[in-house]
Amino acid sequence: MNAPLKSDAPIAASLARFAVETGRTPLPDAVRETVRLLLLDVAGLCLAARETDYVRAGLASLASEGRCTAIGHPGGHGPYDAALLNGLAAHGEDFDDTFEGGPVHAGAVVVPAVLAIAEHRGLSGEAVARGVAVGTELMCRLSLVAPQAIHKAGFHPTAVLGAPAAAAAVCAALGLDETQTLNAIGTSGSLASGIIEYLSDGSWTKRLHAGAAAQAGIRSALLAEGGFFGPSTVLEGKHGFFKAFAPSRTPDFSPLLDGLGERWVLRDIAFKPYACGTMTQPFVDCAVMLAAQGVRPEDVVAMECRVGEGTVHRLWDPIALKRSPPNGYAAKFSSPYCIAVGFIDGKAGLEQFTEERVRDERVRALAAAVSYVVDPADEYPRNFTGHIKATLRDGSVREVRKPHMRGGAREPLAAADIRAKFDDNARFGGWDVPRAGALADALDAIAAGGAIDLAAGRAAS
Repeated sequence: MNAPLKSDAPIAASLARFAVETGRTPLPDAVRETVRLLLLDVAGLCLAARETDYVRAGLASLASEGRCTAIGHPGGHGPYDAALLNGLAAHGEDFDDTFEGGPVHAGAVVVPAVLAIAEHRGLSGEAVARGVAVGTELMCRLSLVAPQAIHKAGFHPTAVLGAPAAAAAVCAALGLDETQTLNAIGTSGSLASGIIEYLSDGSWTKRLHAGAAAQAGIRSALLAEGGFFGPSTVLEGKHGFFKAFAPSRTPDFSPLLDGLGERWVLRDIAFKPYACGTMTQPFVDCAVMLAAQGVRPEDVVAMECRVGEGTVHRLWDPIALKRSPPNGYAAKFSSPYCIAVGFIDGKAGLEQFTEERVRDERVRALAAAVSYVVDPADEYPRNFTGHIKATLRDGSVREVRKPHMRGGAREPLAAADIRAKFDDNARFGGWDVPRAGALADALDAIAAGGAIDLAAGRAAS
């Protein structure tokens, strides 16, 4: 689709051209289907979180009225507020989509941004599909430019990469030209933020990051539409994005640019089967498999996990804290807890991360038996694997392996599974099957290019 850039052309100029040219040709069927599933998954997660304390705090912060829907809540809001709340809710339980190789959570950023601008401006479903496709593709590709380095610098990739991705998404939905889109991407670099200090105590700021990035994308796009200038070398410049957020690694822009507009990497997005950190998912599968062999929690002396070095600081260290997480949210980023609760319950859904469940002494006792060793041959971040070696009281050893993430590119969930997840999340949030079905139908109509009508996503006043 895209002609080669001149060697001295800004990287963001290629992204802007992709965003504009995507609007000139029909989306491939597989891309449109991924967009449909992202809309469905994000909306279900918004419903699941609608009565949580952090969403109530988010609602209290809203300060606008308008045409935009906060999914699961009454009334209408301005685009910035709707994007913030829907992003907060969609990412709040860490049950949203992920992209192996990043990892990043594109849906919780891009979908809220695009839906908000679409309702605000009265756009078409086709504009939504185009915007979500552009933003998701760019966010996934941006995550491959400097793998692990953003986390290493203390930033959250979803938070910082979400801003330029959302900016491009909103520009694509609005039909802005290449110059305006370039300026929006350039401006978004100055609005990107999000540190990972939430890991220290299970506080809520990670939940905020997706909505804040969605807001930043809308702001950048509307500023550019009005004529605001942003730096064209925002990504590769001497004082640019990757210099600021990933200083330990020289960025490689080839995964961002190669095949852009011709090969869609968003088709490999993973939809999570478990409500916890991405890299822990294969280990939960291993724990479930081990329990299915007839091993009981009281049989286990130790469970040693072979892990990628890049996952340690977020999911394993400090090991004493991870074995005894202070609250349900911190437990989502504790591999020992997730493995233990998955072993005992056979799942790791929303019910496994309540404040009551995380204090269960039987789960904590098993988590205390979980340890890790770094495997130099681990494929992280290209591939997320699981490997548990369990030593039992009778002296025997059991080993279980998961070669990839279930729900990801190598073992994708079926569309019916993602719809079942949506229904489960809606029920968790207090919506019955007919009500949830009406919202799912409305989202399908949007993804197919129809009218944007999210009345089915609003609660009664």
